[in-house]
Amino acid sequence: MKWMVRRFSVLVMTGVLLSGCGMARGGGKGSDSAMDMRGAAQYSDEILDVTIGAVKPKIQWAHDDTTTGACDVTRRRTVMTVISEQRRGNFLGVIENFWKKSGYKIVSVNESKDSPAIFATTPNGFGVNLTIGDKGQAYLEVNTPCVRKSEVDAPSTPPNGPSYEGVEIPRPNVRSDFWSADTPLPAPSSSATA
Repeated sequence: MKWMVRRFSVLVMTGVLLSGCGMARGGGKGSDSAMDMRGAAQYSDEILDVTIGAVKPKIQWAHDDTTTGACDVTRRRTVMTVISEQRRGNFLGVIENFWKKSGYKIVSVNESKDSPAIFATTPNGFGVNLTIGDKGQAYLEVNTPCVRKSEVDAPSTPPNGPSYEGVEIPRPNVRSDFWSADTPLPAPSSSATA
């Protein structure tokens, strides 16, 4: 029974996030009732900046499409670094741990071998997710709560690789000695104490 209630709560939260509107606004940056779509988009960029900044070794990324609804914005970034099947769990773990330390609530985890994903919400109602897709390409996305209608500026943070502006973003094409490795991380060694 407890499992069913938790599952229902996750489904309701996911539905609210996907609608983009109706999120209760509490305190904190990003939830101010005076915030408009431009401010929400900028705050989404900050979330993406710090999330990507938490990944070590560094990954290469590019801006993906920004979409707007009646009162919400979705910002996306596509990771150009190949995340190998053997390192996907580590990559997801780095992001999940960072989000938890940042006070985000993990609302759902898709443990699919082919397309794992993590869905979370910030304390002020922004939805964030990480999905691993085909060829180990990772996608980060932030969905804003419903805010005041306004124009939305292009992201101001430059990508750390090619921008792919105006062209289709290719499959991941950057190799990392760490993230693209075809071997799993070795298990931590434990020393016996005498």
